[in-house]
Formats: sequence, structure tokens, C-alpha cells
Amino acid sequence: MLCKPPLKCLKIVIMANLLTMFFVMEMIIVSGFSFGASGLNMNYYLLSCPFVEPVVKNTVNRALQDDPTLAAGLVRMHFHDCFIEGCDGSVLIDSTKDNTAEKDSPANLSLRGYEVIDDIKEELENQCPGVVSCADIVAMAARDAVFFAGGPVYDIPKGRKDGTRSKIEDTINLPAPIFNASELIKMFGQRGFSARDMVALSGAHTLGVARCSSFKHRLTQVDPTLDSEFAKTLSKTCSAGDTAEQPFDSTRNDFDNEYFNDLVSNNGVLTSDQTLYNSPQTRNIVNAYAMNQALFFLDFQQAMVKMSMLDVKEGFKGEVRKNCHKIN
Repeated sequence: MLCKPPLKCLKIVIMANLLTMFFVMEMIIVSGFSFGASGLNMNYYLLSCPFVEPVVKNTVNRALQDDPTLAAGLVRMHFHDCFIEGCDGSVLIDSTKDNTAEKDSPANLSLRGYEVIDDIKEELENQCPGVVSCADIVAMAARDAVFFAGGPVYDIPKGRKDGTRSKIEDTINLPAPIFNASELIKMFGQRGFSARDMVALSGAHTLGVARCSSFKHRLTQVDPTLDSEFAKTLSKTCSAGDTAEQPFDSTRNDFDNEYFNDLVSNNGVLTSDQTLYNSPQTRNIVNAYAMNQALFFLDFQQAMVKMSMLDVKEGFKGEVRKNCHKIN
């Protein structure tokens, strides 16, 4: 359709272009893009590093295909990162002559999966240097490891910045394997988690192993919460020394609810595992997860999203490390 005079046509075109621009801007804001330095959201990297998700997923999948036991390592690394100083990648920092970092704490010496994080970081630095934080990589890698192992799919908002503090003394705030349910509820509660959140997160022990040094105290005297036949299994494991490993359940590389079924049978490996069933504060939750894997998956994914947002650094409160192992 022709319009006359030409000036009128020009005004119509300009107005149409302005309306289109406003519409696009509105869609960008609604869909969660962020133009500011801070603010976590699902699409944080969609403009600045659009291939971040497939890079993380493909690298994690390749690593886990070669070594399925790394799934437990990546999930545990995320937890040990977030519980100290928040989800800021502080667990990745190497010690220096002037500072002993978190990773050299006795509680963290068995952490695994650093090379997976390094591989992801290297690829992302090649694609979009200085954009994706190590903290976000740790969180996304744990998420993808859970899914690879057969667990629930969930997404997390991105935009965490890397912290500049990592001190061994801070790891005293990690829950110990000898804690009882009351102590666990208190420690998790201080970080905003309910007892149900805590039990769901404990379900991550459906993956991985515990070292004899963390449960051998249960074998030196009669433990009424430990099945007698399972005690023999643990004793056999410990005959190989303190670093001998005992799977938390019979499907150590599969994310399922077998861990909770074992607790019901008094086959929990750690004191902090078995206490969840033997305490009236948490027993019903354990029973519910043992009977209903879908319920466990639902609560676990919600608790993981919640954990991934613990005390995150945003904007100028942190940095994006060029190397995950040292502060810029």
C-alpha cells in the first residue's frame, strides 16, 4: 500500500522501527537477560558467552564417560565450595607460601574433579575470555553430573563472581561425619535450610564413597544404629587402612534413592548418615524418600538450586578469575 506524502511515510517507518525496538527491549528484559554487572538469572551468558551450557555439559559428559566416579566428586566440590564463603569458587584456589587455602584442609583433601573444571575453564576462555566465572562452572558442572548419573534435571541462575578469600580455618564450618541430626539441623539452619532441605542434600551420598578414617570409630564399640552384618563389611573395608573406600550404597555411580533404603536397614556408612533415620526429627523424611524416589528428586533439585545461591558474590563484590586456581 502506497502512502503520501513521502514525509508521512517516513514518520510511519520511524514509528514502526521505534515500536519494534521497544518491543525487543521489553522481550529481552522479560526473558531475563542482564545488561548490568550484577543480578543472577538463567540467561546471564546468553549474549556474552552463548555456548557456555553445551561446553560445560559436553566436557562433564566426556569426563564421566571415562570415569563415572567423578560425578560424586563434582557434586561434593560444589557443596564444599558453597558452604564456605558462599558459592564463589574459593575451594579451587591453591595455597601459597603466605596462605593455606581451603583445598588443603583435611576435610577437602579427598575432593576430586578439579581437572574437569580446568578443562571447562580453558575452553570457555578460548571462546569468551574473562566472561564465565569459576564459581558458575562449579555449579553447572555439579548440575550436569547429577543428570548424567540418572538424577533430576534442574537449572540454576548464573552470574556468580569468584571470591578472593580461601583460608583453611574457614573449613571448620563444614559439617563433620560424626554429627548427629540435631547438629546437622542447626548447622544447615544457620544457612537458611530446613531439616527437609538438609536430608534431601544428604541424599547426594547416593553417589560416591567414604574413607575408613571417617567411619572407623563406629567399629571400636557396639553401635546400636549399625546393622551387625554391615558392620562386618565396614570392618573388612577398614582392614585395608584409613584410606580404604566404602560406597555409600550399592549403586555408587547411580543417582537414586538407594541411600535412603540403606538408612532404613541401618546400613548407613557415616554417623551423619545413619542419624537421619534414627532421629525422630528426620526419620519420616527418610522414610518418605525411601518409598518415593520422585519425591526425593523433587526436593533435591529445589535444595540444590537454593544451595547454589548461598552468599553469592555479584557485580563488583567478586571477580572472574583467569585461572581458577589463583586470584587475579
